[in-house]
Amino acid sequence: MNQLDQLKSYTKVVIDSGDIENIDEYRPHDATTNPSLILKAINMRKYNYLLKESINYAHKNGGNKKQKIINATDKILVSIGAKILQKIPGFVSSEVDSRLSFNTEESILKAHKIINMYEQEYGVSRSRILIKLAATWECIQAAKFLEKEDIKCNLTLLFSFSQARACAEANVFLISPFVGRIYDWYKSKNLLDSYDEFNDPGVNSVKKIYKYYKKNSYNTIIMGASFRNVKQILSLSGCDRLTISPELLNILRSNNDPISCELKEHSNNYKKPIDKLSESEFRWMHNQDPMAVEKLSEGIRQFGIDQSLLEEIVEKNF
Repeated sequence: MNQLDQLKSYTKVVIDSGDIENIDEYRPHDATTNPSLILKAINMRKYNYLLKESINYAHKNGGNKKQKIINATDKILVSIGAKILQKIPGFVSSEVDSRLSFNTEESILKAHKIINMYEQEYGVSRSRILIKLAATWECIQAAKFLEKEDIKCNLTLLFSFSQARACAEANVFLISPFVGRIYDWYKSKNLLDSYDEFNDPGVNSVKKIYKYYKKNSYNTIIMGASFRNVKQILSLSGCDRLTISPELLNILRSNNDPISCELKEHSNNYKKPIDKLSESEFRWMHNQDPMAVEKLSEGIRQFGIDQSLLEEIVEKNF
């Protein structure tokens, strides 16, 4: 068996891609998308038809020009997600506009819109959709509300332990701790004398969260994300889920060396903390981690830029 097939025996493998053709090739359980991946996909000539369909949809639904552009970009997001779902047995993650990351009410409204488009335009049940939200305090509260409506959420851009703890306490369905971006920060600050998977700060961050969740019997799924190399992936084999780029999936598929299960559930001898994090406690704890503060802000900004670029493409084709 190649390493990809071996990994699938320990972990649910998820593909991180907006390119529908990648799904057939790697046969993942789930798929994740984000504004950057959607932008990359819509710039491919083979998906020009989705751009045209989305613009026609926007014109049909009316509104001023700004609203039409927003409706078209939302349609692109959902169209790609719906097509991906035809190829996989599990979930697709669709991301709320990151520019709403500090507005609980608007994040909820956008999540409702995305879910309604899946259900009404494509007949896709909300049970197969994960609404992606940045793991800010405001979006964690939005997710807490949405989960009560049977809208499952994927809290992304997760870098700090306080983010992970707050998500579990809000009964969020799934979190996506970003391994590679944590590693990037430490490397850029020259804080890594040498590299191996045992001192990788991104890998160790996920291991800490995994141990904490399992010991405290939290149901929130941990899905490691944002990998830079195969070593990071294999160091987390056994994690609930891992979302992996097509490039790294191909490397795993090309290697037949044996791998082992690195993460295993622990006995549930610990009780959950009695007191949940308050907003001020969350913000203070998160603020104590400069890496997490920088990378969360950077990630939100970049996704916002890519969302704006997608809107510019739509506007040019109106």
